[in-house]
Amino acid sequence: MKLIDNILTWSRVKSPWVIHFNTGACNACDIEILAALAPRFDLERFGIVQKGTPRQADVMLCTGPVTLQTVDRLQRIYDQMPEPRFVVAIGACACSGGVNRGCYNVKGGIDAVLPVSAYIPGCPASPAAIIDGVAKLLGSLKES
Repeated sequence: MKLIDNILTWSRVKSPWVIHFNTGACNACDIEILAALAPRFDLERFGIVQKGTPRQADVMLCTGPVTLQTVDRLQRIYDQMPEPRFVVAIGACACSGGVNRGCYNVKGGIDAVLPVSAYIPGCPASPAAIIDGVAKLLGSLKES
């Protein structure tokens, strides 16, 4: 059983599949995520591939504050992901609610709804910071 667990951990670390979800951000962090996935910054060198369905994703990259309209959608997408699943909050809005914090329709950061595995602050978070945060998340998976 230990060998199977080691193989599964190795495969998660070497080839995590991500899904991107915008909860209502200004799109600056979204553009930076796409830049990190593009050839210039090349997040694929870590084996990371963006998927279009949560049923095939291991990691959810979230941007923007959680609004009351997106709470159910965010939870539904998270529930569709297979175990173990990880959430990365990218940008100031996803980490804490950012400039929208305290608004009548904003619940807060991503951690108000989902358990967050890694926080990548910034407004917007740079592609280098996104790559560093995802690499640290993968490193922590390898150690556990």
